[in-house]
Amino acid sequence: MFSRSSGLVFLALSLCAQAVPSVKLYRQNQHQPATVVNQTSTAASAPPTILAATSNNKASGNKNDNSQTSLTLDPAVIAPGFAKNGQENETEPGQVASLTSENNYINFCNLYLPGVPITNGKQITTGSCNPAPMGLIPSTDNMPSAKFVNPVNMGTVTANKNFTITLRVAGFETGNFVNAQDNYFSAPQQLNEQGQIVGHSHIVVEALDSITQTTPNNPNKFAFFKGLNAAAENGLLEASVPGGLPAGYYRLSSINTAANHQPVLVPIAQHGSLDDVVYFTVTSDGATDGNGGQSNGGQSNSSAAPQASSTANPSKSKHHGKSSNVTSDATTSSPTSTSVSDSSEPCQ
Repeated sequence: MFSRSSGLVFLALSLCAQAVPSVKLYRQNQHQPATVVNQTSTAASAPPTILAATSNNKASGNKNDNSQTSLTLDPAVIAPGFAKNGQENETEPGQVASLTSENNYINFCNLYLPGVPITNGKQITTGSCNPAPMGLIPSTDNMPSAKFVNPVNMGTVTANKNFTITLRVAGFETGNFVNAQDNYFSAPQQLNEQGQIVGHSHIVVEALDSITQTTPNNPNKFAFFKGLNAAAENGLLEASVPGGLPAGYYRLSSINTAANHQPVLVPIAQHGSLDDVVYFTVTSDGATDGNGGQSNGGQSNSSAAPQASSTANPSKSKHHGKSSNVTSDATTSSPTSTSVSDSSEPCQ
């Protein structure tokens, strides 16, 4: 027979065993720590809280412990504020309650499986759920910013002729981009030793009905897209537009992102734009068109009638390749292309 003390020990061990999660792992490559893609628990009342993170010296703060490979959520990183819905005190009219979590939303994506797949480093055009944490957030003194140098806002460019887009950036460590086919959104935002976001930029040109267009564009349609691979030189990033653009009216935007292609995150809600936008006209001789920017010769990219020549298709391309008629976060778009090719050049 068991003694009373033995029975208590047995009961305690049984309770501990119920709290141990069963975990399936996916390892992207031999250099990456394991990340959780599926979790189950033997105790329905105590779902597992699992740490799913990648690590390098920048992200881990050069720690020598096993926190980045452990499958247990470290209590030190639990954010107690996540358990509040924001409605406890005085609220603004129309403010809605936040989602809440007591385990840092570690199992959030499990709510939507299997109907919504895990992002898993892929560009999934039908939608997905991403379990990666947002990561390191810079100080207000290290928020990135950008301004186009060429073309200038409301400037004019000669049609169907090579030209160079120049973007000036500040507070941002550029030239850092990961494999967009295997590591898209798959790691937290990182900071360098100066506290700046580690990442890269992009530029995208969209055709407009006119300079005064007020209808929203269709984000799936664009005239030219380029990921800017190189680190900025003297704060400048450049991209050549081979063959130029047809005559018309255009919007040029920057897209500053972290290394894993997610939009940059900053510490406060009220801040200046982290990107830049300019509008310009393309004419046959590079001179002002003289009609006030009221017609685009059929090169519309509005949501009502998207006519831009290139279509986003991330599954067909590799990130930041040479000029091609594949257009996505992975390539340069040919402004006169009307089809999507399976071929693209690797990063250079």
